[in-house]
Amino acid sequence: MAETVLDYETEAAHYDRTRGGVPRAGAAAEAVLRLVPPGARTLLDLACGTGLVTERLTRPGLLVYGADAAHAMLRVADGRAPGRVVRADARRLPLSDASLDAVSAVWLLHLVPFAAEIVAEAARVLRPGGVLIATVDKDAAHDVGSDIDTILRPHRSAGAASDRAGLITRYAAAHGLAPAPGTHFTGHGQGGSPRDTVRKLRAGYFASWFPGDAAAVETLATALAALPDQDRPRADPRYRLARFVRQD
Repeated sequence: MAETVLDYETEAAHYDRTRGGVPRAGAAAEAVLRLVPPGARTLLDLACGTGLVTERLTRPGLLVYGADAAHAMLRVADGRAPGRVVRADARRLPLSDASLDAVSAVWLLHLVPFAAEIVAEAARVLRPGGVLIATVDKDAAHDVGSDIDTILRPHRSAGAASDRAGLITRYAAAHGLAPAPGTHFTGHGQGGSPRDTVRKLRAGYFASWFPGDAAAVETLATALAALPDQDRPRADPRYRLARFVRQD
């Protein structure tokens, strides 16, 4: 089960402000570009959202497009990447086979129960030698060894996460995508505080790793409320970017 999925049509107006803004987007874009082959000419940024990462995927000779399923997100994105964003389902892209050099999927696969279909579609539109670059193990990245994590760790279960690295690697292999070295980047502004963690726990944000019932939620909430510095964010997560190369 994926984590609680937001209504991205209504989230667009304040999405960037609540997701680390430019520092996080810049770190993500820089990391993606490190994994794009030097000779690549085209890149599609899947689930581009407001285009905050997309507009920072800049390199001489590289033409970058964005795709998202939410109208409101795309209206914002089009202001950042005019004429280069399209409304599309990541499972059914309006592109011909072998038409792209790179596909990026940043903070997408953990949200959906159909990650296998997204990987298959990326493989379809990639040319031989093209790369799929995707964040994996997002939930695990948020365990930074803080006092919050000491409380939550016994209740974490990675088994339901749809972006587990091993799982995505298997999906990729089934469609001719071979693993290659990846990288990491810092999720600026994403460190959690005790108070905000309680809010998210009660709202069901952690459904992908927390299988507990309402009573367990309240037990954890009580323990978190006893921590010091209730509004001080702990360390930012370090996200993992995996890379897969389309074989001939």
